[in-house]
Amino acid sequence: MSELGFTCVDVQPDRYAASPTLLFRLRITETSGVKVHAIALRCQIRIEPNRRRYDAAEGDRLFELFGDTPQWGDSLKPMQFALVGLMVPSFTGQTEIDVPVPCTYDFEVGAAKYFHSLRSGEIPMLLLFSGTLFKKDDSGFQVEQVPWHLEDRYRVPVSVWEELMDRFFPGSGWIRMRRDTLDALQRYKGRNVLSNWDEAFAALLKQAGEEP
Repeated sequence: MSELGFTCVDVQPDRYAASPTLLFRLRITETSGVKVHAIALRCQIRIEPNRRRYDAAEGDRLFELFGDTPQWGDSLKPMQFALVGLMVPSFTGQTEIDVPVPCTYDFEVGAAKYFHSLRSGEIPMLLLFSGTLFKKDDSGFQVEQVPWHLEDRYRVPVSVWEELMDRFFPGSGWIRMRRDTLDALQRYKGRNVLSNWDEAFAALLKQAGEEP
Protein backbone atom coordinates (compact mmCIF):
# COMPACT_ATOMS: atom_id res chain seq x y z
CA MET A 1 0.00 0.00 0.00
CA SER A 2 1.13 3.54 -0.71
CA GLU A 3 1.81 5.90 2.21
CA LEU A 4 0.40 9.32 1.34
CA GLY A 5 0.51 12.58 3.26
CA PHE A 6 -0.96 16.00 2.45
CA THR A 7 0.17 19.35 3.89
CA CYS A 8 -1.09 22.82 2.98
CA VAL A 9 1.97 25.09 3.02
CA ASP A 10 0.58 28.41 1.74
CA VAL A 11 -2.51 30.22 0.45
CA GLN A 12 -2.29 33.20 -1.90
CA PRO A 13 -4.58 35.06 -4.34
CA ASP A 14 -4.27 33.93 -7.94
CA ARG A 15 -2.97 37.13 -9.54
CA TYR A 16 -3.74 35.94 -13.09
CA ALA A 17 -7.25 34.56 -12.66
CA ALA A 18 -10.20 36.15 -14.43
CA SER A 19 -12.37 35.86 -11.29
CA PRO A 20 -11.57 35.76 -7.55
CA THR A 21 -9.54 32.61 -6.90
CA LEU A 22 -7.38 31.42 -4.01
CA LEU A 23 -4.44 29.10 -4.62
CA PHE A 24 -3.91 26.53 -1.87
CA ARG A 25 -0.30 25.29 -2.17
CA LEU A 26 -0.37 21.58 -1.39
CA ARG A 27 2.65 19.41 -0.58
CA ILE A 28 2.04 15.71 -1.27
CA THR A 29 4.39 13.03 0.02
CA GLU A 30 4.57 9.30 -0.66
CA THR A 31 6.95 7.52 1.74
CA SER A 32 6.82 3.87 0.59
CA GLY A 33 9.04 4.58 -2.44
CA VAL A 34 6.60 3.64 -5.22
CA LYS A 35 6.26 5.79 -8.32
CA VAL A 36 2.96 7.66 -8.32
CA HIS A 37 1.70 7.80 -11.89
CA ALA A 38 -1.18 10.20 -11.09
CA ILE A 39 -3.78 11.06 -8.45
CA ALA A 40 -7.38 11.99 -9.25
CA LEU A 41 -7.68 14.11 -6.11
CA ARG A 42 -10.73 15.59 -4.41
CA CYS A 43 -10.27 18.23 -1.73
CA GLN A 44 -13.08 19.35 0.56
CA ILE A 45 -12.39 22.58 2.46
CA ARG A 46 -14.33 23.54 5.57
CA ILE A 47 -14.24 26.66 7.74
CA GLU A 48 -13.92 25.98 11.47
CA PRO A 49 -15.25 29.18 13.10
CA ASN A 50 -14.97 27.76 16.64
CA ARG A 51 -11.16 27.61 16.35
CA ARG A 52 -10.53 31.35 16.74
CA ARG A 53 -11.53 34.29 18.94
CA TYR A 54 -13.67 37.29 17.91
CA ASP A 55 -13.80 40.87 19.17
CA ALA A 56 -17.06 42.68 19.91
CA ALA A 57 -17.30 44.33 16.46
CA GLU A 58 -16.83 40.99 14.73
CA GLY A 59 -19.45 39.46 17.02
CA ASP A 60 -21.96 42.10 15.88
CA ARG A 61 -21.24 41.43 12.21
CA LEU A 62 -21.56 37.66 12.74
CA PHE A 63 -25.00 37.92 14.35
CA GLU A 64 -26.81 36.94 11.14
CA LEU A 65 -24.77 33.74 10.86
CA PHE A 66 -24.45 32.60 14.47
CA GLY A 67 -26.87 34.64 16.59
CA ASP A 68 -25.95 36.30 19.90
CA THR A 69 -22.60 35.35 21.39
CA PRO A 70 -24.18 33.37 24.28
CA GLN A 71 -25.52 30.97 21.61
CA TRP A 72 -22.13 30.42 20.00
CA GLY A 73 -21.41 27.27 21.98
CA ASP A 74 -24.08 25.58 19.84
CA SER A 75 -24.12 27.67 16.65
CA LEU A 76 -20.40 27.90 15.78
CA LYS A 77 -20.42 24.82 13.57
CA PRO A 78 -18.08 23.99 10.65
CA MET A 79 -19.10 25.59 7.35
CA GLN A 80 -18.56 24.21 3.86
CA PHE A 81 -16.26 26.45 1.81
CA ALA A 82 -15.30 24.49 -1.31
CA LEU A 83 -15.12 21.09 -2.97
CA VAL A 84 -12.58 20.92 -5.79
CA GLY A 85 -11.05 18.20 -7.91
CA LEU A 86 -7.79 18.10 -9.84
CA MET A 87 -5.28 15.73 -11.37
CA VAL A 88 -1.88 15.41 -9.68
CA PRO A 89 0.84 14.49 -12.21
CA SER A 90 3.47 11.78 -11.80
CA PHE A 91 6.00 12.03 -8.96
CA THR A 92 8.18 9.97 -6.66
CA GLY A 93 8.69 10.90 -3.03
CA GLN A 94 7.28 14.42 -2.91
CA THR A 95 5.65 17.06 -5.07
CA GLU A 96 3.85 20.39 -4.67
CA ILE A 97 0.79 21.56 -6.56
CA ASP A 98 -1.58 24.54 -6.50
CA VAL A 99 -5.24 23.86 -5.80
CA PRO A 100 -7.32 26.69 -7.34
CA VAL A 101 -10.44 27.53 -5.30
CA PRO A 102 -12.96 29.93 -6.90
CA CYS A 103 -14.39 32.45 -4.43
CA THR A 104 -17.41 34.73 -4.31
CA TYR A 105 -18.28 38.02 -2.59
CA ASP A 106 -22.00 37.25 -2.85
CA PHE A 107 -23.56 37.93 0.56
CA GLU A 108 -26.14 35.22 -0.07
CA VAL A 109 -23.30 32.75 0.57
CA GLY A 110 -22.50 32.02 4.22
CA ALA A 111 -18.73 31.78 3.69
CA ALA A 112 -18.61 35.24 2.08
CA LYS A 113 -20.60 36.69 4.99
CA TYR A 114 -18.17 35.09 7.43
CA PHE A 115 -15.03 36.32 5.66
CA HIS A 116 -16.43 39.86 5.34
CA SER A 117 -17.16 39.97 9.08
CA LEU A 118 -13.50 39.47 10.02
CA ARG A 119 -11.05 42.37 10.15
CA SER A 120 -7.87 40.72 11.42
CA GLY A 121 -6.34 37.43 12.49
CA GLU A 122 -6.75 34.17 10.63
CA ILE A 123 -9.46 31.96 9.11
CA PRO A 124 -9.20 28.37 10.45
CA MET A 125 -9.73 25.83 7.70
CA LEU A 126 -9.82 22.04 7.51
CA LEU A 127 -8.81 20.29 4.29
CA LEU A 128 -10.17 16.76 3.74
CA PHE A 129 -8.77 14.55 0.98
CA SER A 130 -10.12 11.65 -1.06
CA GLY A 131 -9.77 10.30 -4.59
CA THR A 132 -7.95 7.64 -6.61
CA LEU A 133 -4.22 6.95 -6.84
CA PHE A 134 -2.61 5.30 -9.86
CA LYS A 135 0.83 3.81 -9.25
CA LYS A 136 3.33 1.87 -11.29
CA ASP A 137 5.65 -0.91 -10.07
CA ASP A 138 7.32 -4.00 -11.53
CA SER A 139 3.98 -5.78 -11.86
CA GLY A 140 2.41 -2.92 -13.84
CA PHE A 141 -0.20 -0.29 -13.00
CA GLN A 142 -2.27 -0.52 -9.83
CA VAL A 143 -5.17 1.54 -8.50
CA GLU A 144 -5.77 2.52 -4.86
CA GLN A 145 -8.20 4.78 -3.07
CA VAL A 146 -6.85 7.81 -1.24
CA PRO A 147 -7.60 7.04 2.45
CA TRP A 148 -10.53 9.04 3.84
CA HIS A 149 -8.73 9.85 7.09
CA LEU A 150 -6.13 12.09 5.39
CA GLU A 151 -6.61 15.75 6.31
CA ASP A 152 -4.74 18.90 7.22
CA ARG A 153 -5.49 22.22 8.92
CA TYR A 154 -4.37 25.63 7.75
CA ARG A 155 -5.02 29.14 9.08
CA VAL A 156 -5.52 31.56 6.19
CA PRO A 157 -4.65 35.18 7.10
CA VAL A 158 -7.68 37.47 6.78
CA SER A 159 -5.39 39.85 4.89
CA VAL A 160 -5.12 37.28 2.07
CA TRP A 161 -8.91 37.30 1.61
CA GLU A 162 -8.99 41.11 1.71
CA GLU A 163 -6.20 41.33 -0.88
CA LEU A 164 -8.10 38.93 -3.15
CA MET A 165 -11.37 40.88 -2.97
CA ASP A 166 -9.66 44.27 -3.33
CA ARG A 167 -8.28 43.09 -6.66
CA PHE A 168 -11.80 42.63 -8.04
CA PHE A 169 -13.99 44.86 -5.83
CA PRO A 170 -11.64 47.59 -4.52
CA GLY A 171 -13.15 49.19 -1.42
CA SER A 172 -16.58 47.75 -2.17
CA GLY A 173 -18.75 44.65 -2.33
CA TRP A 174 -22.01 43.62 -3.95
CA ILE A 175 -25.39 42.20 -3.04
CA ARG A 176 -28.11 40.45 -5.05
CA MET A 177 -31.78 41.51 -4.87
CA ARG A 178 -35.07 40.94 -6.65
CA ARG A 179 -35.76 43.03 -9.75
CA ASP A 180 -38.85 44.67 -8.25
CA THR A 181 -36.79 45.71 -5.21
CA LEU A 182 -34.13 47.14 -7.53
CA ASP A 183 -36.82 49.02 -9.49
CA ALA A 184 -38.18 50.54 -6.27
CA LEU A 185 -34.70 51.57 -5.16
CA GLN A 186 -34.06 53.15 -8.55
CA ARG A 187 -37.27 55.19 -8.25
CA TYR A 188 -36.29 56.29 -4.73
CA LYS A 189 -32.80 57.27 -5.93
CA GLY A 190 -34.18 59.30 -8.85
CA ARG A 191 -36.93 61.11 -6.88
CA ASN A 192 -34.47 62.13 -4.16
CA VAL A 193 -31.83 63.24 -6.70
CA LEU A 194 -29.16 60.94 -5.26
CA SER A 195 -26.07 60.55 -7.42
CA ASN A 196 -25.21 56.90 -6.68
CA TRP A 197 -26.37 53.75 -4.90
CA ASP A 198 -24.22 54.41 -1.84
CA GLU A 199 -26.10 57.68 -1.23
CA ALA A 200 -29.45 55.92 -1.67
CA PHE A 201 -28.65 53.20 0.85
CA ALA A 202 -27.11 55.73 3.26
CA ALA A 203 -30.31 57.83 3.16
CA LEU A 204 -32.49 54.78 3.83
CA LEU A 205 -30.25 53.66 6.69
CA LYS A 206 -30.40 57.13 8.23
CA GLN A 207 -34.20 57.05 8.07
CA ALA A 208 -34.11 53.69 9.88
CA GLY A 209 -31.83 55.08 12.59
CA GLU A 210 -28.80 53.12 11.40
CA GLU A 211 -25.88 55.37 10.52
CA PRO A 212 -23.71 53.83 7.77
